[in-house]
Amino acid sequence: MRLLNQTAGRLSRRRRGPLAGLLVLLLGLVMTGALYTVFSPAQAQDQASDTEQVAQGRELFLASCAFCHGKNGQGISTDREGYQVGPSLVGVGAAAVDFQVGTGRMPMMRSGAQAPRKEPVFTDEETAALAAYVASLGPGPAIPSESDYSIEGLSEEEREEAIVRGGQIFLTNCTACHNFNGGGGAMPRGGYAPSLHGVDPKYIYEAMLTGPQQMPNFSNGNLDPEAKRDVIAYLTSIQENPEYGGFGLGGLGPVSEGLFAWLLGIGGLVGVAVWIASHTTRSKKTKVEA
Repeated sequence: MRLLNQTAGRLSRRRRGPLAGLLVLLLGLVMTGALYTVFSPAQAQDQASDTEQVAQGRELFLASCAFCHGKNGQGISTDREGYQVGPSLVGVGAAAVDFQVGTGRMPMMRSGAQAPRKEPVFTDEETAALAAYVASLGPGPAIPSESDYSIEGLSEEEREEAIVRGGQIFLTNCTACHNFNGGGGAMPRGGYAPSLHGVDPKYIYEAMLTGPQQMPNFSNGNLDPEAKRDVIAYLTSIQENPEYGGFGLGGLGPVSEGLFAWLLGIGGLVGVAVWIASHTTRSKKTKVEA
């Protein structure tokens, strides 16, 4: 009898073994899923939100941008007459879209040597959606955060050092086009370097990062984020300083000052000399007639 009980117990344990293991496995999977749902709802929501944003951006792109840049952002090199229409946007990144669309340069009203800044056509939400869609086409520079270009949180000494470094970088790399004080200037083939006065620091950072139109590309490989921040700190500092010398004449230096002296200074003296000579001649004629 005892032998039979032992045999029955072993058989019962053998039968319960596979079933119990399956139940433990299912219970573990259920608990893992429940814990993931409890502790990671924001991530799931973010993924859904990103998908919706990309879908919204694609709709806007097809309605407003595909005519020049192609339905898939691949670009349209030439039109029927052989003129360039729009470059490829694959790999330009969200930063390029945020700059071009956020400053109103895109969409262009008409083809030209350069896209001028104007009032934005799209809202901030629509611009973010377009940037998300273009970013999904290929890896590229992301939109910078405020911490990338702000010197808030630095000590007074660190701020001064950042401004000095930024000035050295700007004077070495940027003054040939933008002037020493960021006032802008003319460029070949009908282009121009726009003024940097009053421009949002985010857009200055994005311009350095992406190199729009005729501007060279200062990627993080050849100008690191800290250097870009220092350039912005320098531009902000010179805009905050008053013009101690009076009328700045656009900040163009000796060229504009010399032109001002020739046209108004010497030109005014010539005018006064002619006026004096004409009145002297009249007075002599009056005396002779008398």
